[in-house]
Amino acid sequence: MHVTSSFQVQGASGQRPIVDVVIMAAGKGTRMKSKTPKVLHTLAGRPLLGHVLDTAAQLLARKVVVITGHGAIEVEAACAVSAGATAEFDLNFVRQEPQLGTGHAVQQAVPALADDGVVVVLSGDVPLTQADTLFHLISACAGNKLALLTLEQRDPTGYGRIVRTGDAVQAIVEHKDASDVQRQITEIYSGIMAVPAAQLKRWLARLDNQNAQKEYYLTDIVKFAVADGVDVVAYKIDDAVQVAGVNSPVQLAELERAYQLRQAHRLMEEGVRLADPARIDVRGDLLCAHDVSIDINCIFQGLVSLGEGVSIGAHCVIANAVIEAGAVIHPFTHIDGEKLGVTVGVGALIGPFARLRPGAKLGAEVHIGNFVEVKNSTLAKGAKANHLAYLGDATVGERVNYGAGSITANYDGANKHRTVIEADVHVGSNCVLVAPVTIGAGGTVGGGSTITKSTEPGALSVARGKQVSIANWARPAKKPKA
Repeated sequence: MHVTSSFQVQGASGQRPIVDVVIMAAGKGTRMKSKTPKVLHTLAGRPLLGHVLDTAAQLLARKVVVITGHGAIEVEAACAVSAGATAEFDLNFVRQEPQLGTGHAVQQAVPALADDGVVVVLSGDVPLTQADTLFHLISACAGNKLALLTLEQRDPTGYGRIVRTGDAVQAIVEHKDASDVQRQITEIYSGIMAVPAAQLKRWLARLDNQNAQKEYYLTDIVKFAVADGVDVVAYKIDDAVQVAGVNSPVQLAELERAYQLRQAHRLMEEGVRLADPARIDVRGDLLCAHDVSIDINCIFQGLVSLGEGVSIGAHCVIANAVIEAGAVIHPFTHIDGEKLGVTVGVGALIGPFARLRPGAKLGAEVHIGNFVEVKNSTLAKGAKANHLAYLGDATVGERVNYGAGSITANYDGANKHRTVIEADVHVGSNCVLVAPVTIGAGGTVGGGSTITKSTEPGALSVARGKQVSIANWARPAKKPKA
């Protein structure tokens, strides 16, 4: 879900600080038990890393540096796709090979960072951090402090602990290096920080790996900041989902459900009636007007807009579509607009078990019934195809009735051709309209006809073999068994 924050960030100078984002995305993700790099596993239909890049865009970042390692070529290609041509930040990649810890990872980004910005460090496997939270963190940094995003955790096992003296942060101690007393601390470091770039570079140069893991910890910069007299501040939140990472399929599934439940609550707060908020998946942007109702187990992908009073039946999959006011989408309907989009007009009735493919443009009060497929076709007001039919590359006029079992034969084996069915035409059952062909306004096509030539307005067109009946005909009989 793309959102724009109204939170205004000011640095110590009173000006909005320049923000550069560093995203750590080098890990293998062994516990995922997959050939796919961990940051490319999907949540809500998008790679984990794609969510983090979206967040960077919402921060109005000047530069984004993605640290890659395992599956670097694949990850970098996916980043370019996720960021797209519309990204306003400068996208850069650096490699961490081998992976020697979080501090070592950020050290690789140093040559790509200018000294005049605030660096926000994010993780490519932590997809749901909200931009407003990070704006607060950047504000706490104020261009001259080390600001840490922290969280109270009932079970802090495995997390770095925030060690304080009063309100001042003195250190982050990793779980494996913590004393028994420190392990009782429940405020943990999220892995997200905002820090002035020039100071970050100096502190990174002082890191060593003298610890239980023999790794270069990014968290060690806290003790350097304290030693240098730089304030270390914490912005503490109570929303664990925002800083939850993904290390296993179980965690990915848990985060997916948490995300979807938040989307469901957002929709209901906007007035949408959901039959069950636990059984909806939004994998893109779902925009709803008033009095929309959505039954169970529906999936929405890409950009979907539902007009006032739209009703979506159970088990529908809808992607990249505009469904206008009062339309009813009956259960088990599949709508996928891909790049061309699909439009369903005011008061239209679709399904059950209908399929609308890219380029389907349905006017007001159109009826598309069970097992009807429409692709790259325009149907004008009041047109109906109620049963077991195919309309591909067709222009259909107002009030056309398109019979059960009828198809447009739009492909000759090499090229697609268009069928035009003018207003008030009646096409009987089991007809084949071989494109290119035009059925004139008000015409009728007799059931079972194969139409290969255009017809005149108002004409009855019948093209089928002559019926022959043989009286008293006996069917062949089986021979008796010996």
